[in-house]
Amino acid sequence: MSRLRRASRRPGGRLTAGMSAAALALSALVALPPSAQAATARQVEELDRGVVSVATGSGNLVSWRWLGTDPGNVAFNVYRAGTKVNATPVTGSTNYFHSGAPSHADYTVRAVVDGIEQGDSVHAIQFRTGYKDVPISPPPGGTTPDGVAYTYEANDASVGDLDGDGAPDLVLKWQPTNAKDNSQSGYTGTTVVDGIKLDGTRLWRVDLGRNIRSGAHYTQFQVYDYDGDGSAEVAMKTSDGTRDGTGAVIGSSSADHRNSGGYVLSGPEYLTMFNGRTGKAMQSVDYVPARGTVSSWGDSYGNRVDRFLAGTAYLDGARPSLIMARGYYTRTVVAAWDWRGGSFTRRWTFDSSSSTNSGKGYDGQGNHSLSVADVDGDGKDEIVYGAMTVDDDGSGLWTTRLGHGDAGHVGDLNPSRAGLEYFKVSEDSSKPGSWMADARTGQILWQTASGSDNGRGVAADVHAGSPGAEAWSAADTTLRSATGASLGREPSSVNFLSWWDGDPVRELLDGTRIDKYGTSGDTRLLTGSGVSSNNGTKATPVLSGDILGDWREEVVWRTSDNTALRIYATPHETTTKITTLLHDTQYRAALAWQNTAYNQPPHPSFFIGAGMATAPRPAVYTP
Repeated sequence: MSRLRRASRRPGGRLTAGMSAAALALSALVALPPSAQAATARQVEELDRGVVSVATGSGNLVSWRWLGTDPGNVAFNVYRAGTKVNATPVTGSTNYFHSGAPSHADYTVRAVVDGIEQGDSVHAIQFRTGYKDVPISPPPGGTTPDGVAYTYEANDASVGDLDGDGAPDLVLKWQPTNAKDNSQSGYTGTTVVDGIKLDGTRLWRVDLGRNIRSGAHYTQFQVYDYDGDGSAEVAMKTSDGTRDGTGAVIGSSSADHRNSGGYVLSGPEYLTMFNGRTGKAMQSVDYVPARGTVSSWGDSYGNRVDRFLAGTAYLDGARPSLIMARGYYTRTVVAAWDWRGGSFTRRWTFDSSSSTNSGKGYDGQGNHSLSVADVDGDGKDEIVYGAMTVDDDGSGLWTTRLGHGDAGHVGDLNPSRAGLEYFKVSEDSSKPGSWMADARTGQILWQTASGSDNGRGVAADVHAGSPGAEAWSAADTTLRSATGASLGREPSSVNFLSWWDGDPVRELLDGTRIDKYGTSGDTRLLTGSGVSSNNGTKATPVLSGDILGDWREEVVWRTSDNTALRIYATPHETTTKITTLLHDTQYRAALAWQNTAYNQPPHPSFFIGAGMATAPRPAVYTP
């Protein structure tokens, strides 16, 4: 975690939410040793209370957000149709079970600050059958130039407050049924992206057009309030023929840059920022880096040249910047952009093949995903790009030279040692199958044997019997402790994660189910009804994270007929109180990059699990 968050645990160094940015920075400076850099409060979304009511058959679990801007001593009262239902203010959690109430009961929550009750929250979103459906409408299908018909399936989604009302909205990518991996030739349908409110209202639809090929590696979209105007923007790579949410076309509407194999290896490439309210393209600039000579990225037919990653990072420690990248098998280029005053400014560009970085081991180290975290504790974010990390100023921070892989996890995986850790699996059979490193330096803390392409790996505290996070992977045969020791039986899945039940130990999310790990076998907690997972064998949800209610995580699947996004929320009561994870900026940025290529679950900047310390309060401000 950052030095600021670590300081918040010390006597005399506790920070008070709701202070001004300047006061927070001063408090942090006082609490830190002289050698530490001054910390800065970070810009976050101004959220409403996010109240939900989940029916259980014996009553309703009402839960809500503890905002990063709330006082630390805030309490809450729960009201049903204007009548208070709790006997005394709720102080030890942000949920309340209302026994015997019908599923249609209408709830609001009122904060109590220094004994004074505040106004009503928004009304609770009702999960009357354990889930809530958000209606969606698939785009019309079509036929490719070689006569192949296709339809559309709901694919990955992201979350952000598109219209500035304090409630989360969804940005959904529709993928045609003939989408391709980069290694596969053939035409695809276009990629379509919708902005959707939780009541199903579609705010806009963007069609990326024929010159953006469809598949997991082509379109990584970022949803975040980059300029601090109170509503989120949406950033995507575009080209000739992209049609924005107002119907306007970017570039030439008639240009067709596809070759006979369906690849797009010529023509312009743009980075476009779309207005979250309307879908209007506000500015398009040349995508960095340009594709240049296709073969310079590792092959001549178009596989490696079009491997894109994207993310969001607080590179100055205070405001978010957009990260757009290309390449990871050979050359890697990462560009950082600021969106301020309605225009792009490029902050820096990292190029593994530049004269500064050439020969230092940064080529060929990228994953099919990335992570963002303040790994060196200076208050500014770094980009963990596989087996290498780029510092907040665009310079190379470290590389292990252990090469490409499919999955990586950054967090406080071992709370008994200072700072963050990084767990990664390797595709190269000559390299360790998996390894844990100090996220600040890249120093390998432990590793497993080499000898296979280890395609999947996870790190999280799923077993209360071992301190810190456990780690496991597809090619290993055992669950491992935070220090690499064997703990016996592996979990039943190596995929996603969810904080679902009442304790802080995390659960297993795979396909359309959630399971609780046990040393002799896993216990089923949820099986999604009438839903499907995405991305083939990856079996990932549309989205998973702390979107509504308290700090536990919702999971979003598509219904099997692609007519709704089905959101499930936990019915389990908890006595653990944690600030909404949407105001932990490492976690919030992870929700933004979750859709990138091979989706990975989010991790916060601090440890959540068995025996955890009191969760730190974030130092944040709202625009």
